[in-house]
Amino acid sequence: MLKNKKDNGQTLIESEVKPELPKDFLRHQLQSRIEMLREKGLEDPEILQNLYPNTILDTGTLEALTAALIAGNNVLLFGPPGSGKTNLAKDIWEMFPKRNYIVDGCPVQDNPYSIFDSDFFKKVPACPFCKTRFGELSFSELGYYDPSKVDPNSVPVNLVTLREGHGLARIQGSPEVFPDNLTGTLNLQRLEKIGDPTSPLVLEPGKLLQANRGLLMVDEIGKLPRGTQNVLLQALQEHIVSPAKSRETFPASFIAICTSNLDDLDNINEPLNDRLSNIHVNFNKMHWKNRKIIDLALAKGTNDVFLPEIFLEGSVFITEAWRNASGDVYELSEVGSNRTMIDIITRSEAYTNLQERRMVSLQDFEKGAQHAMLGRIRARGGDSLAQNEDRINGFISKNLQKELRKAGRLYWCGFYKDILNEDKPEGKRVLQECQKVLKNPELAKGALRQDSSQKKYRKFGKFVVGREHYPGNLNSDEVVLSVFGLLSSLDVFECDESELKIKVAK
Repeated sequence: MLKNKKDNGQTLIESEVKPELPKDFLRHQLQSRIEMLREKGLEDPEILQNLYPNTILDTGTLEALTAALIAGNNVLLFGPPGSGKTNLAKDIWEMFPKRNYIVDGCPVQDNPYSIFDSDFFKKVPACPFCKTRFGELSFSELGYYDPSKVDPNSVPVNLVTLREGHGLARIQGSPEVFPDNLTGTLNLQRLEKIGDPTSPLVLEPGKLLQANRGLLMVDEIGKLPRGTQNVLLQALQEHIVSPAKSRETFPASFIAICTSNLDDLDNINEPLNDRLSNIHVNFNKMHWKNRKIIDLALAKGTNDVFLPEIFLEGSVFITEAWRNASGDVYELSEVGSNRTMIDIITRSEAYTNLQERRMVSLQDFEKGAQHAMLGRIRARGGDSLAQNEDRINGFISKNLQKELRKAGRLYWCGFYKDILNEDKPEGKRVLQECQKVLKNPELAKGALRQDSSQKKYRKFGKFVVGREHYPGNLNSDEVVLSVFGLLSSLDVFECDESELKIKVAK
Protein backbone atom coordinates (compact mmCIF):
# COMPACT_ATOMS: atom_id res chain seq x y z
CA MET A 1 0.00 0.00 0.00
CA LEU A 2 1.42 3.38 -0.99
CA LYS A 3 1.68 6.09 1.64
CA ASN A 4 0.23 8.92 -0.42
CA LYS A 5 -3.32 9.10 -1.69
CA LYS A 6 -2.08 10.44 -5.03
CA ASP A 7 0.99 9.08 -6.79
CA ASN A 8 1.97 7.88 -10.25
CA GLY A 9 2.48 4.66 -12.18
CA GLN A 10 6.20 4.52 -11.50
CA THR A 11 5.57 4.59 -7.75
CA LEU A 12 3.27 1.58 -8.14
CA ILE A 13 6.01 -0.32 -9.92
CA GLU A 14 8.65 0.56 -7.33
CA SER A 15 6.28 -0.35 -4.49
CA GLU A 16 5.72 -3.74 -6.16
CA VAL A 17 1.98 -3.22 -6.42
CA LYS A 18 0.99 -5.98 -8.84
CA PRO A 19 -1.44 -5.49 -11.74
CA GLU A 20 -4.42 -7.62 -10.78
CA LEU A 21 -7.93 -8.35 -11.99
CA PRO A 22 -10.87 -8.13 -9.56
CA LYS A 23 -10.92 -11.91 -9.28
CA ASP A 24 -7.31 -11.81 -8.06
CA PHE A 25 -8.17 -9.19 -5.42
CA LEU A 26 -11.02 -11.30 -4.10
CA ARG A 27 -9.02 -14.53 -4.19
CA HIS A 28 -6.25 -13.02 -2.08
CA GLN A 29 -8.79 -11.59 0.35
CA LEU A 30 -10.48 -14.98 0.76
CA GLN A 31 -7.21 -16.83 1.22
CA SER A 32 -6.02 -14.28 3.77
CA ARG A 33 -9.24 -14.49 5.80
CA ILE A 34 -9.28 -18.27 5.73
CA GLU A 35 -5.67 -18.40 6.93
CA MET A 36 -6.42 -15.91 9.73
CA LEU A 37 -9.51 -17.84 10.90
CA ARG A 38 -7.63 -21.13 10.78
CA GLU A 39 -4.89 -19.65 12.97
CA LYS A 40 -7.60 -18.78 15.50
CA GLY A 41 -8.45 -22.48 15.74
CA LEU A 42 -11.74 -22.46 13.82
CA GLU A 43 -12.86 -25.61 12.02
CA ASP A 44 -13.72 -25.53 8.31
CA PRO A 45 -17.54 -25.21 8.75
CA GLU A 46 -17.02 -22.29 11.15
CA ILE A 47 -14.54 -20.67 8.79
CA LEU A 48 -16.93 -20.88 5.86
CA GLN A 49 -19.84 -19.43 7.83
CA ASN A 50 -17.59 -16.66 9.15
CA LEU A 51 -16.79 -15.59 5.58
CA TYR A 52 -20.50 -14.95 4.92
CA PRO A 53 -21.76 -13.66 8.28
CA ASN A 54 -25.18 -12.41 7.12
CA THR A 55 -26.24 -15.59 5.30
CA ILE A 56 -26.88 -18.90 7.06
CA LEU A 57 -26.49 -21.81 4.64
CA ASP A 58 -25.33 -25.40 4.73
CA THR A 59 -21.59 -25.96 4.67
CA GLY A 60 -21.59 -27.66 1.26
CA THR A 61 -23.10 -24.61 -0.45
CA LEU A 62 -20.65 -22.21 1.17
CA GLU A 63 -17.75 -24.49 0.32
CA ALA A 64 -18.78 -24.69 -3.35
CA LEU A 65 -19.15 -20.91 -3.54
CA THR A 66 -15.81 -20.23 -1.87
CA ALA A 67 -14.01 -22.65 -4.19
CA ALA A 68 -15.61 -20.96 -7.22
CA LEU A 69 -14.51 -17.50 -6.07
CA ILE A 70 -10.97 -18.65 -5.30
CA ALA A 71 -10.86 -20.19 -8.78
CA GLY A 72 -11.74 -16.77 -10.19
CA ASN A 73 -15.15 -17.71 -11.53
CA ASN A 74 -18.21 -15.60 -12.09
CA VAL A 75 -21.11 -17.13 -10.20
CA LEU A 76 -24.80 -17.93 -10.68
CA LEU A 77 -26.63 -18.59 -7.40
CA PHE A 78 -29.89 -20.38 -8.16
CA GLY A 79 -32.58 -21.78 -5.91
CA PRO A 80 -36.07 -21.20 -4.52
CA PRO A 81 -37.25 -17.67 -3.64
CA GLY A 82 -36.16 -16.51 -0.22
CA SER A 83 -33.33 -19.00 0.23
CA GLY A 84 -30.66 -16.33 0.78
CA LYS A 85 -29.22 -15.78 -2.70
CA THR A 86 -29.27 -11.98 -2.67
CA ASN A 87 -27.94 -11.82 0.89
CA LEU A 88 -25.09 -14.08 -0.18
CA ALA A 89 -24.23 -11.73 -3.06
CA LYS A 90 -24.18 -8.81 -0.59
CA ASP A 91 -21.85 -10.76 1.70
CA ILE A 92 -19.43 -11.22 -1.20
CA TRP A 93 -19.41 -7.48 -1.79
CA GLU A 94 -18.81 -6.84 1.91
CA MET A 95 -15.77 -9.11 1.69
CA PHE A 96 -14.45 -7.58 -1.54
CA PRO A 97 -11.37 -5.32 -0.96
CA LYS A 98 -12.57 -1.73 -1.39
CA ARG A 99 -9.27 0.18 -1.54
CA ASN A 100 -7.84 0.29 -5.04
CA TYR A 101 -5.57 2.31 -7.32
CA ILE A 102 -7.12 4.01 -10.33
CA VAL A 103 -5.98 6.42 -13.00
CA ASP A 104 -6.77 9.82 -11.56
CA GLY A 105 -9.47 11.55 -13.60
CA CYS A 106 -10.53 8.45 -15.57
CA PRO A 107 -14.35 8.26 -15.97
CA VAL A 108 -14.36 4.45 -15.64
CA GLN A 109 -11.56 3.97 -13.07
CA ASP A 110 -8.95 2.50 -15.40
CA ASN A 111 -6.29 0.27 -13.88
CA PRO A 112 -3.01 2.26 -14.12
CA TYR A 113 -1.26 -0.79 -15.56
CA SER A 114 -3.69 -0.77 -18.51
CA ILE A 115 -2.06 2.52 -19.54
CA PHE A 116 1.63 1.55 -19.60
CA ASP A 117 1.95 -2.25 -19.21
CA SER A 118 1.62 -4.08 -22.54
CA ASP A 119 0.85 -7.48 -21.02
CA PHE A 120 -1.91 -6.16 -18.76
CA PHE A 121 -3.25 -3.97 -21.58
CA LYS A 122 -3.95 -7.19 -23.52
CA LYS A 123 -6.11 -8.45 -20.63
CA VAL A 124 -7.92 -5.17 -19.94
CA PRO A 125 -7.36 -2.35 -22.46
CA ALA A 126 -7.44 1.29 -21.41
CA CYS A 127 -10.52 3.39 -22.01
CA PRO A 128 -10.60 5.69 -25.09
CA PHE A 129 -10.29 8.79 -22.90
CA CYS A 130 -7.04 7.53 -21.30
CA LYS A 131 -5.69 6.45 -24.68
CA THR A 132 -6.01 9.95 -26.05
CA ARG A 133 -4.75 11.51 -22.83
CA PHE A 134 -1.58 9.47 -22.38
CA GLY A 135 -0.96 8.29 -25.94
CA GLU A 136 -1.33 11.83 -27.28
CA LEU A 137 -3.62 10.56 -30.02
CA SER A 138 -6.78 11.85 -31.64
CA PHE A 139 -9.89 9.66 -31.45
CA SER A 140 -9.31 8.65 -35.07
CA GLU A 141 -5.85 7.34 -34.13
CA LEU A 142 -6.78 5.18 -31.12
CA GLY A 143 -5.89 2.01 -33.00
CA TYR A 144 -2.22 3.04 -32.81
CA TYR A 145 -2.14 3.21 -29.03
CA ASP A 146 1.02 1.52 -27.67
CA PRO A 147 1.26 1.21 -23.85
CA SER A 148 5.02 0.57 -24.01
CA LYS A 149 5.52 4.15 -25.21
CA VAL A 150 3.82 5.67 -22.16
CA ASP A 151 6.03 6.85 -19.31
CA PRO A 152 4.59 5.47 -16.01
CA ASN A 153 5.70 8.73 -14.33
CA SER A 154 3.15 10.60 -16.45
CA VAL A 155 0.20 8.51 -15.22
CA PRO A 156 -1.35 10.05 -12.05
CA VAL A 157 -2.63 7.43 -9.64
CA ASN A 158 -5.29 7.86 -7.00
CA LEU A 159 -6.06 5.51 -4.12
CA VAL A 160 -9.87 5.32 -3.82
CA THR A 161 -12.54 3.40 -1.97
CA LEU A 162 -14.85 1.49 -4.30
CA ARG A 163 -18.55 2.22 -3.79
CA GLU A 164 -21.94 2.06 -5.50
CA GLY A 165 -21.56 3.32 -9.06
CA HIS A 166 -17.77 3.25 -8.76
CA GLY A 167 -16.76 -0.40 -8.50
CA LEU A 168 -20.18 -1.79 -7.55
CA ALA A 169 -23.23 -1.95 -9.79
CA ARG A 170 -26.54 -3.70 -9.27
CA ILE A 171 -29.02 -4.82 -11.90
CA GLN A 172 -32.54 -5.98 -11.10
CA GLY A 173 -33.55 -8.35 -13.85
CA SER A 174 -36.70 -7.46 -15.79
CA PRO A 175 -37.80 -7.26 -19.45
CA GLU A 176 -37.37 -3.46 -19.27
CA VAL A 177 -33.58 -3.62 -18.73
CA PHE A 178 -32.23 -2.86 -22.20
CA PRO A 179 -28.62 -3.08 -23.46
CA ASP A 180 -28.14 0.68 -23.02
CA ASN A 181 -28.78 0.28 -19.28
CA LEU A 182 -25.67 -1.90 -19.16
CA THR A 183 -23.42 -0.16 -21.70
CA GLY A 184 -24.37 3.48 -21.13
CA THR A 185 -26.26 6.32 -22.76
CA LEU A 186 -25.46 9.68 -24.30
CA ASN A 187 -24.90 12.54 -21.87
CA LEU A 188 -26.76 15.34 -23.62
CA GLN A 189 -24.87 18.11 -21.83
CA ARG A 190 -21.53 16.68 -22.93
CA LEU A 191 -22.89 16.11 -26.44
CA GLU A 192 -23.89 19.77 -26.65
CA LYS A 193 -20.36 20.83 -25.68
CA ILE A 194 -18.48 18.32 -27.86
CA GLY A 195 -20.86 18.14 -30.80
CA ASP A 196 -19.77 14.66 -31.93
CA PRO A 197 -22.23 11.87 -30.96
CA THR A 198 -19.60 9.22 -31.83
CA SER A 199 -17.05 10.62 -29.36
CA PRO A 200 -16.47 8.33 -26.36
CA LEU A 201 -16.48 11.41 -24.14
CA VAL A 202 -20.26 11.83 -24.52
CA LEU A 203 -20.98 8.41 -23.01
CA GLU A 204 -22.60 8.23 -19.57
CA PRO A 205 -21.26 4.91 -18.15
CA GLY A 206 -23.84 2.15 -17.77
CA LYS A 207 -23.91 -0.57 -15.14
CA LEU A 208 -21.08 -2.64 -16.65
CA LEU A 209 -18.73 0.33 -16.73
CA GLN A 210 -19.77 1.36 -13.22
CA ALA A 211 -18.79 -2.14 -12.05
CA ASN A 212 -15.31 -1.90 -13.60
CA ARG A 213 -12.59 -2.93 -11.09
CA GLY A 214 -15.16 -4.41 -8.70
CA LEU A 215 -18.40 -6.37 -8.53
CA LEU A 216 -21.54 -6.63 -10.64
CA MET A 217 -24.63 -8.00 -8.88
CA VAL A 218 -27.41 -9.21 -11.19
CA ASP A 219 -30.58 -10.23 -9.40
CA GLU A 220 -32.87 -12.59 -11.35
CA ILE A 221 -30.65 -12.70 -14.41
CA GLY A 222 -33.11 -14.95 -16.27
CA LYS A 223 -35.56 -12.06 -16.52
CA LEU A 224 -33.15 -9.99 -18.64
CA PRO A 225 -33.93 -9.81 -22.39
CA ARG A 226 -31.66 -11.87 -24.64
CA GLY A 227 -30.06 -8.79 -26.17
CA THR A 228 -29.14 -7.50 -22.72
CA GLN A 229 -27.74 -10.91 -21.77
CA ASN A 230 -25.53 -10.81 -24.87
CA VAL A 231 -24.01 -7.50 -23.77
CA LEU A 232 -23.14 -9.05 -20.42
CA LEU A 233 -21.68 -12.05 -22.22
CA GLN A 234 -19.20 -9.86 -24.10
CA ALA A 235 -18.01 -8.29 -20.86
CA LEU A 236 -17.50 -11.69 -19.21
CA GLN A 237 -15.65 -13.04 -22.24
CA GLU A 238 -13.39 -10.11 -23.09
CA HIS A 239 -13.48 -7.64 -20.13
CA ILE A 240 -14.73 -4.96 -22.53
CA VAL A 241 -18.03 -3.33 -23.53
CA SER A 242 -18.94 -1.91 -26.95
CA PRO A 243 -21.78 0.61 -26.52
CA ALA A 244 -24.25 0.66 -29.42
CA LYS A 245 -23.83 4.39 -30.04
CA SER A 246 -20.05 4.43 -29.77
CA ARG A 247 -17.29 3.28 -32.12
CA GLU A 248 -14.97 2.47 -29.23
CA THR A 249 -14.72 -0.19 -26.55
CA PHE A 250 -14.49 0.43 -22.82
CA PRO A 251 -12.98 -1.70 -20.03
CA ALA A 252 -15.43 -3.78 -18.02
CA SER A 253 -13.37 -5.95 -15.71
CA PHE A 254 -15.43 -7.22 -12.78
CA ILE A 255 -16.70 -10.28 -10.97
CA ALA A 256 -20.33 -11.08 -11.76
CA ILE A 257 -22.51 -12.50 -8.99
CA CYS A 258 -25.88 -13.42 -10.47
CA THR A 259 -29.01 -14.93 -8.95
CA SER A 260 -31.95 -16.80 -10.40
CA ASN A 261 -35.05 -18.57 -9.19
CA LEU A 262 -35.48 -22.10 -10.45
CA ASP A 263 -38.31 -21.17 -12.83
CA ASP A 264 -36.13 -18.67 -14.74
CA LEU A 265 -33.09 -20.89 -15.36
CA ASP A 266 -34.24 -21.86 -18.86
CA ASN A 267 -34.37 -18.18 -19.82
CA ILE A 268 -30.60 -17.74 -19.39
CA ASN A 269 -28.93 -18.23 -22.76
CA GLU A 270 -26.43 -21.08 -22.82
CA PRO A 271 -23.28 -19.16 -23.81
CA LEU A 272 -23.83 -16.79 -20.88
CA ASN A 273 -24.60 -19.60 -18.43
CA ASP A 274 -21.45 -21.41 -19.57
CA ARG A 275 -19.40 -18.54 -18.16
CA LEU A 276 -21.05 -18.71 -14.76
CA SER A 277 -20.28 -21.25 -12.07
CA ASN A 278 -23.73 -22.58 -11.10
CA ILE A 279 -24.28 -23.06 -7.37
CA HIS A 280 -27.55 -24.35 -5.94
CA VAL A 281 -28.69 -22.35 -2.90
CA ASN A 282 -31.41 -24.34 -1.19
CA PHE A 283 -33.17 -23.99 2.15
CA ASN A 284 -31.31 -25.26 5.16
CA LYS A 285 -32.14 -28.81 6.22
CA MET A 286 -30.82 -28.30 9.74
CA HIS A 287 -33.32 -26.82 12.18
CA TRP A 288 -30.75 -24.89 14.21
CA LYS A 289 -29.49 -23.09 11.11
CA ASN A 290 -33.01 -22.00 10.19
CA ARG A 291 -33.46 -20.72 13.73
CA LYS A 292 -30.20 -18.77 13.40
CA ILE A 293 -31.62 -17.01 10.33
CA ILE A 294 -34.40 -15.59 12.50
CA ASP A 295 -31.99 -14.59 15.25
CA LEU A 296 -29.80 -12.79 12.72
CA ALA A 297 -32.75 -10.98 11.13
CA LEU A 298 -34.19 -9.85 14.47
CA ALA A 299 -30.89 -8.88 16.05
CA LYS A 300 -31.46 -5.20 15.18
CA GLY A 301 -35.08 -5.13 16.34
CA THR A 302 -36.46 -2.81 18.99
CA ASN A 303 -37.66 -5.68 21.23
CA ASP A 304 -40.53 -3.52 22.57
CA VAL A 305 -42.77 -6.54 23.23
CA PHE A 306 -41.94 -9.88 24.79
CA LEU A 307 -41.79 -12.74 22.32
CA PRO A 308 -41.16 -16.11 24.01
CA GLU A 309 -38.49 -18.23 22.39
CA ILE A 310 -41.10 -20.94 21.83
CA PHE A 311 -42.60 -18.77 19.10
CA LEU A 312 -39.21 -18.33 17.44
CA GLU A 313 -38.80 -22.10 17.28
CA GLY A 314 -42.44 -22.47 16.24
CA SER A 315 -41.94 -20.17 13.27
CA VAL A 316 -39.08 -22.37 12.10
CA PHE A 317 -41.01 -25.62 12.62
CA ILE A 318 -44.14 -24.45 10.80
CA THR A 319 -42.08 -23.16 7.85
CA GLU A 320 -40.10 -26.39 7.67
CA ALA A 321 -43.34 -28.38 7.77
CA TRP A 322 -44.71 -26.36 4.84
CA ARG A 323 -41.54 -26.98 2.81
CA ASN A 324 -41.90 -30.71 3.35
CA ALA A 325 -45.58 -30.76 2.41
CA SER A 326 -46.07 -28.07 -0.24
CA GLY A 327 -44.69 -29.60 -3.43
CA ASP A 328 -43.64 -27.48 -6.43
CA VAL A 329 -46.63 -25.19 -7.04
CA TYR A 330 -45.19 -21.95 -8.49
CA GLU A 331 -47.80 -19.68 -6.89
CA LEU A 332 -46.82 -21.06 -3.47
CA SER A 333 -43.05 -21.16 -3.93
CA GLU A 334 -42.43 -18.22 -1.57
CA VAL A 335 -44.69 -19.40 1.25
CA GLY A 336 -41.87 -21.53 2.67
CA SER A 337 -39.14 -18.93 2.20
CA ASN A 338 -36.80 -17.55 4.82
CA ARG A 339 -38.65 -14.26 4.44
CA THR A 340 -41.89 -15.92 5.52
CA MET A 341 -40.18 -17.47 8.53
CA ILE A 342 -39.06 -14.02 9.66
CA ASP A 343 -42.35 -12.35 8.72
CA ILE A 344 -44.31 -14.70 10.97
CA ILE A 345 -42.43 -13.26 13.94
CA THR A 346 -42.64 -9.60 12.93
CA ARG A 347 -46.37 -9.92 12.17
CA SER A 348 -47.02 -11.60 15.52
CA GLU A 349 -45.27 -8.70 17.26
CA ALA A 350 -47.26 -6.23 15.15
CA TYR A 351 -50.60 -7.71 16.29
CA THR A 352 -49.42 -7.48 19.89
CA ASN A 353 -48.56 -3.81 19.38
CA LEU A 354 -51.93 -3.12 17.76
CA GLN A 355 -53.62 -4.39 20.91
CA GLU A 356 -51.25 -2.32 23.06
CA ARG A 357 -50.13 -5.40 24.97
CA ARG A 358 -46.63 -6.23 26.18
CA MET A 359 -46.43 -9.97 25.45
CA VAL A 360 -47.08 -11.92 22.25
CA SER A 361 -49.94 -14.34 22.83
CA LEU A 362 -50.74 -17.65 21.21
CA GLN A 363 -53.53 -15.93 19.26
CA ASP A 364 -51.10 -13.25 18.01
CA PHE A 365 -48.74 -15.94 16.76
CA GLU A 366 -51.50 -17.90 15.03
CA LYS A 367 -52.73 -14.76 13.27
CA GLY A 368 -49.17 -13.74 12.37
CA ALA A 369 -48.40 -17.16 10.86
CA GLN A 370 -51.62 -17.23 8.86
CA HIS A 371 -51.26 -13.74 7.39
CA ALA A 372 -47.52 -14.06 6.74
CA MET A 373 -48.04 -17.27 4.78
CA LEU A 374 -51.11 -16.01 2.91
CA GLY A 375 -49.21 -12.85 2.05
CA ARG A 376 -46.63 -14.85 0.10
CA ILE A 377 -49.07 -16.29 -2.45
CA ARG A 378 -48.28 -15.31 -6.03
CA ALA A 379 -51.87 -15.06 -7.22
CA ARG A 380 -52.56 -15.48 -10.95
CA GLY A 381 -56.31 -14.99 -10.80
CA GLY A 382 -59.30 -15.07 -8.48
CA ASP A 383 -59.89 -18.83 -8.62
CA SER A 384 -56.20 -19.61 -8.19
CA LEU A 385 -55.96 -17.25 -5.21
CA ALA A 386 -59.00 -18.81 -3.51
CA GLN A 387 -57.66 -22.34 -4.01
CA ASN A 388 -54.24 -21.46 -2.64
CA GLU A 389 -55.72 -19.62 0.33
CA ASP A 390 -57.81 -22.70 1.14
CA ARG A 391 -54.71 -24.86 0.89
CA ILE A 392 -52.71 -22.67 3.26
CA ASN A 393 -55.57 -22.25 5.73
CA GLY A 394 -56.07 -26.01 5.73
CA PHE A 395 -52.37 -26.56 6.36
CA ILE A 396 -52.32 -24.07 9.24
CA SER A 397 -55.44 -25.56 10.81
CA LYS A 398 -53.89 -29.03 10.69
CA ASN A 399 -50.28 -28.26 11.56
CA LEU A 400 -49.84 -25.04 13.52
CA GLN A 401 -50.69 -26.41 16.97
CA LYS A 402 -48.66 -29.54 16.29
CA GLU A 403 -45.55 -27.58 15.28
CA LEU A 404 -45.92 -25.16 18.19
CA ARG A 405 -46.22 -28.13 20.53
CA LYS A 406 -42.97 -29.43 19.05
CA ALA A 407 -41.34 -26.06 19.82
CA GLY A 408 -42.71 -26.17 23.38
CA ARG A 409 -41.42 -29.68 23.93
CA LEU A 410 -38.00 -28.62 22.70
CA TYR A 411 -38.02 -25.79 25.23
CA TRP A 412 -39.06 -28.00 28.15
CA CYS A 413 -36.64 -30.74 27.12
CA GLY A 414 -33.82 -28.21 27.12
CA PHE A 415 -34.61 -27.48 30.78
CA TYR A 416 -35.02 -31.16 31.59
CA LYS A 417 -31.69 -32.07 29.97
CA ASP A 418 -29.46 -29.08 30.80
CA ILE A 419 -30.71 -28.17 34.28
CA LEU A 420 -32.30 -31.34 35.68
CA ASN A 421 -29.84 -33.74 34.02
CA GLU A 422 -32.81 -35.87 32.89
CA ASP A 423 -33.87 -36.56 36.50
CA LYS A 424 -37.51 -37.67 36.05
CA PRO A 425 -38.57 -37.47 39.76
CA GLU A 426 -37.13 -33.97 40.03
CA GLY A 427 -38.85 -33.04 36.78
CA LYS A 428 -42.20 -34.05 38.25
CA ARG A 429 -41.57 -32.03 41.40
CA VAL A 430 -40.65 -28.93 39.39
CA LEU A 431 -43.72 -29.37 37.22
CA GLN A 432 -46.04 -29.69 40.21
CA GLU A 433 -44.68 -26.55 41.85
CA CYS A 434 -44.83 -24.57 38.60
CA GLN A 435 -48.46 -25.62 38.10
CA LYS A 436 -49.22 -24.55 41.66
CA VAL A 437 -47.76 -21.08 40.99
CA LEU A 438 -49.66 -20.83 37.71
CA LYS A 439 -52.95 -21.43 39.52
CA ASN A 440 -52.04 -18.82 42.14
CA PRO A 441 -50.11 -16.02 40.38
CA GLU A 442 -49.56 -14.22 43.68
CA LEU A 443 -47.00 -16.91 44.52
CA ALA A 444 -44.94 -15.80 41.51
CA LYS A 445 -44.17 -12.44 43.09
CA GLY A 446 -40.65 -12.66 44.40
CA ALA A 447 -40.49 -16.40 43.67
CA LEU A 448 -37.16 -15.96 41.88
CA ARG A 449 -35.41 -14.44 44.88
CA GLN A 450 -32.74 -16.48 46.64
CA ASP A 451 -34.83 -16.69 49.84
CA SER A 452 -38.01 -17.78 48.05
CA SER A 453 -39.82 -20.85 49.33
CA GLN A 454 -40.65 -21.84 45.74
CA LYS A 455 -37.30 -23.59 45.18
CA LYS A 456 -38.41 -25.79 42.28
CA TYR A 457 -40.18 -22.97 40.51
CA ARG A 458 -37.10 -20.78 40.96
CA LYS A 459 -34.98 -23.45 39.26
CA PHE A 460 -37.22 -23.27 36.18
CA GLY A 461 -37.38 -19.48 36.43
CA LYS A 462 -33.61 -19.09 36.29
CA PHE A 463 -33.57 -21.22 33.15
CA VAL A 464 -36.22 -19.00 31.51
CA VAL A 465 -34.57 -15.72 32.47
CA GLY A 466 -31.26 -17.00 31.09
CA ARG A 467 -32.82 -17.78 27.70
CA GLU A 468 -35.37 -15.08 27.07
CA HIS A 469 -34.94 -11.49 25.90
CA TYR A 470 -37.63 -9.16 27.13
CA PRO A 471 -38.21 -5.39 27.29
CA GLY A 472 -37.53 -3.34 30.38
CA ASN A 473 -41.22 -2.74 31.05
CA LEU A 474 -41.61 -6.38 32.12
CA ASN A 475 -40.16 -7.97 35.23
CA SER A 476 -38.73 -11.48 35.34
CA ASP A 477 -41.63 -12.84 37.44
CA GLU A 478 -44.10 -11.93 34.68
CA VAL A 479 -41.87 -13.43 31.98
CA VAL A 480 -41.40 -16.78 33.75
CA LEU A 481 -45.09 -17.11 34.54
CA SER A 482 -46.10 -16.31 30.94
CA VAL A 483 -43.63 -18.84 29.51
CA PHE A 484 -44.83 -21.61 31.81
CA GLY A 485 -48.43 -20.66 31.01
CA LEU A 486 -47.69 -21.04 27.31
CA LEU A 487 -46.01 -24.41 27.86
CA SER A 488 -48.95 -25.56 29.96
CA SER A 489 -51.49 -24.55 27.29
CA LEU A 490 -49.50 -26.58 24.74
CA ASP A 491 -49.28 -29.60 27.11
CA VAL A 492 -45.64 -30.37 26.37
CA PHE A 493 -44.22 -31.81 29.60
CA GLU A 494 -42.69 -34.97 28.15
CA CYS A 495 -39.42 -35.66 26.35
CA ASP A 496 -38.20 -38.47 24.15
CA GLU A 497 -34.71 -39.31 22.95
CA SER A 498 -35.08 -37.58 19.55
CA GLU A 499 -36.08 -34.28 21.17
CA LEU A 500 -33.22 -34.40 23.59
CA LYS A 501 -30.82 -34.67 20.65
CA ILE A 502 -32.14 -31.77 18.56
CA LYS A 503 -29.42 -29.20 18.08
CA VAL A 504 -30.50 -25.62 18.70
CA ALA A 505 -28.89 -22.39 17.53
CA LYS A 506 -26.01 -21.12 19.63
